[in-house]
Amino acid sequence: ELALKSLGSEGLFLFSSLDTNNDLYLSPEEFKPIAEKLTGVAPISEFEEEETPDPSGETLSVVAKFQPLVMETMTKSKDGFLGISHVALSGLRNWTAPAAPVSVMLARQFKAFLPPKNKLDLGDPWWIIPSELNIFTGYLSNNRFYPPPPKGKEIIIHRLLSMFHPRPFVKTRFAPQGAVACIQAISTFYYTIAFRIHAEFQLNEPPDFPFWFSPGQFTGHIILSKDSSHVREFKLFVPNKRSLNVDMEWLYGASESSNMEVDIGYLPQMELESTGPSIPSVIHDENGNVIDSRDPSGEPIQFVFEEITWQQEIPWEEAAQKLEVAMYPFKKVSYLPFTQAFERAKAEKKLVHSILLWGALDDHSGNTANHLSASLPMPGSGRTLRETVLESSPILALLNESFISSWSLVKELEELQTNRENEFYSKLADLHLEKYNFPVEMIICLPNGTVVHHINANYFLDITSMKPEDVESNIFSFSTNFEDPSTATYLQFLKEGLQRAKPYLQT
Repeated sequence: ELALKSLGSEGLFLFSSLDTNNDLYLSPEEFKPIAEKLTGVAPISEFEEEETPDPSGETLSVVAKFQPLVMETMTKSKDGFLGISHVALSGLRNWTAPAAPVSVMLARQFKAFLPPKNKLDLGDPWWIIPSELNIFTGYLSNNRFYPPPPKGKEIIIHRLLSMFHPRPFVKTRFAPQGAVACIQAISTFYYTIAFRIHAEFQLNEPPDFPFWFSPGQFTGHIILSKDSSHVREFKLFVPNKRSLNVDMEWLYGASESSNMEVDIGYLPQMELESTGPSIPSVIHDENGNVIDSRDPSGEPIQFVFEEITWQQEIPWEEAAQKLEVAMYPFKKVSYLPFTQAFERAKAEKKLVHSILLWGALDDHSGNTANHLSASLPMPGSGRTLRETVLESSPILALLNESFISSWSLVKELEELQTNRENEFYSKLADLHLEKYNFPVEMIICLPNGTVVHHINANYFLDITSMKPEDVESNIFSFSTNFEDPSTATYLQFLKEGLQRAKPYLQT
């Protein structure tokens, strides 16, 4: 109360965004972002001091490519951003180019991507940055402007993402956070490592309120020597195949409980790529003498790199799938694209278990759909489903045995609905959208698209948070076999779907 009296609500908001341990005292470390902002000088941090280049070490040139968010893809653009102050979106509108189009890095910095000694099998995932959040720990504060100083293996990822924007958070506010990797290929001296990173950016600074920009995921690969002295190739990018791939959230007031606007949109390009293999920063002749890196005519010396012969490898799709399951255990069940799911269901004579939602289920851009159920005490339906019922063993077992699963974005089905080239697909989309209620609808249907059962995620979470005796309807009765009422209720939902479909499946 005293702090509020002294600073006012907006002053206290800024103070608490810096006071990371909430002790109402700003340590020099906590005050650092403001000092840097006011003086324009960033002190050399400890980790940069440690990174004195090895004179014989190699350097890697990395280029950033960035096309800004397509504003028209935001839902709020449909009403011309009515009621949204220009200031709220200023960080987004002003971000039109990468912060650093080119950066030269030390090859040895990339050793953070090397596998631990117990993870040398193809496709066996490990955490570069472990996720520290789960359904029980909740999520990190929205009221922050400046990322905490990166430590250990976070440093290289922070440095790479800083090429796009000066304020990357290598640990997202919501689970699953962190970075995961696996070996995609092995040769005598090299690995190809596939990786997936969940990170986000803070686009605003005081006196504006926070604006969070969360791409669905960063993925990519690195080919590096087993001693990390040489990097042959590096690429990191935000996938752009789906129609929406970024979640945005911004606060409208000076407190954690202030109104938060949410939206999703499409980012055409956000990628980093090495310009070529890493090269020695200093060149020696056969006698060990340093020689000029340019030949007598002033042209740079051309390096010749040996061909890598891979002894073992797995396809990129398989590596990406392993990383996805590591981030999202619910993906132990395959979720097929919408139309493919119906084709498979018809061939295997199974039902389709379909999840229709506003934002993606297996990206961080799915968090938007998850926050939007304002009536819920927890941070949202899509994420809650993902981290509880869809990951539980009995649900995974029943889905694998009796259903073909799929998830879709509302926007994608709306596009399919207007597709007159394929009347059947259009009809499938139509039947789904008829049953959809914001933000997430779980649907069970026949291979011809007929819906036999459906339930809205908010209703599902409401009834599973009640005591069994308070549930008036017995539509979803509680089973005593499981302690967790949400698992029991979802199992009941699936079994009732199977029961209702029996007459159709028998004919």
